[in-house]
Amino acid sequence: MENLTDGEDINRARENITENIKPKESVGLHELKQHKPQFDEECLGFLDQKNQATMRWLPDPNQSSVDNLHNIRLEGSRHFRNKKKEYLKAKIEELRTNSKIKNIMDLHRGVSDFRKGNQPRTNKVKDEKDDLVADSYGILARWRNHFSQLLNILGVNDVRQRAKYLGV
Repeated sequence: MENLTDGEDINRARENITENIKPKESVGLHELKQHKPQFDEECLGFLDQKNQATMRWLPDPNQSSVDNLHNIRLEGSRHFRNKKKEYLKAKIEELRTNSKIKNIMDLHRGVSDFRKGNQPRTNKVKDEKDDLVADSYGILARWRNHFSQLLNILGVNDVRQRAKYLGV
């Protein structure tokens, strides 16, 4: 591999490297685990509304879009707070029951769940034009394009380095 001078050897090495790098199956969308049962489809709807309102506000920060974003955030926060209160009441009752029947393992597991809390997150990335992308399909497409550009642009030195790294 060290003395590659012929164009055919370089092309063969590149094909070998790209064959080793290519995934065997499509990655697709990955569903995040639901750690907290109070975070349901309705909560996801509020997050999507907030993301859409943010996407409308960023390019054109006029007063109506600011007010709309503020109202959606307020509704979402209220909804999340009420869901969390309901969940915590049910969880406290469950812990109380575990304590009464001396089920220590479930009691400690429940207490450690309280410490972690609910941490919803939103994902946003920038595309090639520096516009924000917030929907999961757009994010997946952006990462697919990014990595295909990284892996498909290979010069002669890159082929040699990757071949050396892969032991080809």
